[in-house]
Amino acid sequence: MAASQLLDEQDDVDNGDFHVMVMVEDRTCPQIGRTHPSPDTPSSGQVADKPIDSKPKRLARGFRKALRKNQDYIRIAIPKSSISQLPSEWWKTGIAFIWAGFNLILTTVMITIIHERVPDKSVSPPLPDKFFDYVPRMEWAFSVTEVNGMILVALWFIQWLFLKHRAIVGRRFFFLQGMLYLYRMVTMYITTLPVPSMHMDCAPKLYGDSHGKIKRVLQLVSGGGLSITGSHLMCGDFLYSGHTVMLTLTFLFIQEYSPRSLFWRCYHVICWLLSAVGVVCILIAHEHYSVDVVVAYFITSRLFYWYHTMANNQALRGSPHNYLNRTWWNLVFNFLEKNIKTTVPCTFSWPVTLPSACFKNPCKSYSKVQSTRDE
Repeated sequence: MAASQLLDEQDDVDNGDFHVMVMVEDRTCPQIGRTHPSPDTPSSGQVADKPIDSKPKRLARGFRKALRKNQDYIRIAIPKSSISQLPSEWWKTGIAFIWAGFNLILTTVMITIIHERVPDKSVSPPLPDKFFDYVPRMEWAFSVTEVNGMILVALWFIQWLFLKHRAIVGRRFFFLQGMLYLYRMVTMYITTLPVPSMHMDCAPKLYGDSHGKIKRVLQLVSGGGLSITGSHLMCGDFLYSGHTVMLTLTFLFIQEYSPRSLFWRCYHVICWLLSAVGVVCILIAHEHYSVDVVVAYFITSRLFYWYHTMANNQALRGSPHNYLNRTWWNLVFNFLEKNIKTTVPCTFSWPVTLPSACFKNPCKSYSKVQSTRDE
């Protein structure tokens, strides 16, 4: 009876992408202790008088033929897995990485060009800043900023390596990082501010020395643009603060792509303190104007929120009333997020897949599900 029902239900199931093979085993259940026929069981005379219907025979014969044809297995369709809604597409992540690297190098070239335009301190003294009026400069503060930034970048890199959907998250990070470098190039070029403090010693200007400028670009890139590595000796890259961008962006990604349990909330608080202390120390060191830090935080946070609002709400993408679709980078967004049909979950996995032999089960394993009739 159970086997015939499975055969009948097979025709009603839609074709799916995934199937489970179920083996049906027919066993004869012995009846112990029954010496008298059941009241519901007809006698032999009644069975002989009852006309025999050929339909069950045909059904049984067709069922046996179907089992023999399908090697005694029945195909049962199951819903398509949601994992396919989050394809990795590493090639898109590679394009986003190239985008971020290209804008990083272009930013260093722009800093080298702007350095030649920065007015001398004797001619254009630092602009008045309210924060500087109340907080004196502390020389050690900027080193704290850069150390905090390196810690946050390292923490985010380790967390990213263990994310299950690291390809999707990685291309989002690289795209936003490249966008922030691009915006920074624009703001630096159109308005060149004087140095924010008299303590700053800028490297000599090279003017027409192209070879010397290329060496400065390579030195700045190799040192990560950090002062503690001795690679950043140029001035002019004030509006807006690149250190604030990295401190803010890494914290936002750490918070977004991690669970919300108590342990992780404590981890978020630690990362927030590293980010906040680093931003404040930029001002304490008088390395940037207050407006540089405010603009950097605003642009970084707004761009992060806009992108993830569009990415996590499928209904917004095709809505004619979604004004976020009017952003100039919407075409790039649609290219990167075209096949992402759901919100990226905060799940973790090993960055390197170990051989299956390392996890071999000594017990006997079964590749097919066996179903037996209840006795």
